[in-house]
Amino acid sequence: MDNSDEYAEHEEAPPATPAATMVIFRNAADGGAPQILMVERSAAMSFAGGAAVFPGGRVDDADRDLAVSLGSAAGEQLDETAARIGAIRETLEETGLVVGLDQRPTLAEARVARDRLLACKELAPVLAEMGWTLALDSLVPFSRWRPKHRHLRIFDTRFYLVDLGTGAVDLLVDKTENTHLFWASAAQALALADTGKIKIIFPTRRNLERLAQFSSFDEALAHVGQFPSRMITPFVQMRGGESWLAIPDDAGYPVTAEKLESAARS
Repeated sequence: MDNSDEYAEHEEAPPATPAATMVIFRNAADGGAPQILMVERSAAMSFAGGAAVFPGGRVDDADRDLAVSLGSAAGEQLDETAARIGAIRETLEETGLVVGLDQRPTLAEARVARDRLLACKELAPVLAEMGWTLALDSLVPFSRWRPKHRHLRIFDTRFYLVDLGTGAVDLLVDKTENTHLFWASAAQALALADTGKIKIIFPTRRNLERLAQFSSFDEALAHVGQFPSRMITPFVQMRGGESWLAIPDDAGYPVTAEKLESAARS
């Protein structure tokens, strides 16, 4: 593949759909590296079909409406709040896991809430019915990716970290968009990809490589303090006559480039 679908640096990036995704940590039972929740998308999905990704999806108008009702003003504050709400909603919808609340729901309550959400498609009425309130500050901004391809669907995706700590977690896959849920350390997920057992796209691989540096959630927080969330827009550069897909080398990522021909983007 050549770089004809990439925008030159001076050209305006195409419109992007706001999206949000959740990188969910839990302690490993053996005391090893923390595990991260991954979902395998249905092969029928137009974006990242068949790929293993972090839970998440597009930010809906209802997420923005809820953000406004919580007092968020227009602009970046509204976008940020809506994205956190969208990440919480999508995680519940896709996995049955409730995160980002002031309360600690039981598994039975989580199942009821997920059923309600799948029926109404909005988080606000679910929160009202369950008597729950959002703890948006529990979501830690990790990164933000916005590619600028010409022919691929573009998402402006905010990545958030959240920690479950210890405890049993019951999960239910949403089979309309995903086919499988699994927990793995970042290094294990990369190994699965390298042996062909799962497929991962370029942003997921770069983020897993970054996450593999951490032996605990606290280490991840310390790292974010050193490398705060910022916009990452991959770009094409020539190296030795070959096209490479690259990202900035000062954003906390240990690997910042991959040959374009091997970089899965959808």
